[in-house]
Amino acid sequence: MYEFIQKLHSGWAYLALLLLVVAVLNALYGLISKKEFNATDRKIALFALIGTHTQLLIGLVIYFVSPLGFASLGNMSDKAIRLTSMEHPLINIIAIVLITVGWSKHKKLLTSESKFKTFTIFYTLGLILILSRIPWKLWL
Repeated sequence: MYEFIQKLHSGWAYLALLLLVVAVLNALYGLISKKEFNATDRKIALFALIGTHTQLLIGLVIYFVSPLGFASLGNMSDKAIRLTSMEHPLINIIAIVLITVGWSKHKKLLTSESKFKTFTIFYTLGLILILSRIPWKLWL
């Protein structure tokens, strides 16, 4: 069961990152081109939000099942274990909170420019944080 959840977490990460990159590029394009925010733009951002939240839920399950997760918190001297047991989960939770804040803030805004700007800022910050804490040696 652990191996299945681990592969699901790794596989879903590709989809979540793709959705997030598309949402960031779409928001940036909308901001630069000054186009009107429409239902398609909303759906792109929503799919990125759903993809990252799903990845978080899978990650939380694996965190408590994996020998590299919660069980390793006492061994912070090893850099690789510290990354998987503390840095990766903490920074990714912060990133997903930022993405969620961006989604929530856009609903209160009235202009297309402000919506695209909000998505560009919050989704990009989330993407940068996620990319900074991926355990690349384990993933690739």
